[in-house]
Amino acid sequence: MSKTITFAIMHFSIAFAVTYLITGNFILGGVIAVVEPAVNTVGYFFHEKLWQKMNKVQPPANIAEFTHPA
Repeated sequence: MSKTITFAIMHFSIAFAVTYLITGNFILGGVIAVVEPAVNTVGYFFHEKLWQKMNKVQPPANIAEFTHPA
């Protein structure tokens, strides 16, 4: 859990710093630091669903099964 918390802090900090450095706006930096990780979390959820769907078709365990199916 500590790793997850420190990663979240790092993510928020980077999002804030990049936005603040580009815009010079403290408020906008804070808003982006909250919104961007939230949007990324939703995107990650759908990415995982798609990834699971794509990986349901597994290749054969060995090449012999692939070249000479039963």
